[in-house]
Amino acid sequence: MARELGLNPQKLGGMDNHRQEPWKMPLRQFIEHLYWKRFGKERPDLVLSIEEKVRRDDERKAVKRAAKLLRRQSGAGEPGKPQASALPPLEQPAEDIGQS
Repeated sequence: MARELGLNPQKLGGMDNHRQEPWKMPLRQFIEHLYWKRFGKERPDLVLSIEEKVRRDDERKAVKRAAKLLRRQSGAGEPGKPQASALPPLEQPAEDIGQS
């Protein structure tokens, strides 16, 4: 949850001082409270470990690279070549709109 909130999990130890400052919430409850405020739910829908998240990101990047390579090999998207559009070109009306 802390990663989704943009917090650095390595630096959370410095925030966990509720025993020295009893008016503060324990860190776990504080993170849950922030998560509830931002997302409106108690827990994430899908909880992933860092390793699983990295693996999924790598798979997603590999798919994007393969698609990009395929586009380059097919010649689509080259700056000098005109691209065929799926939509027909718009036609201009024959009459002059300014003279009514």
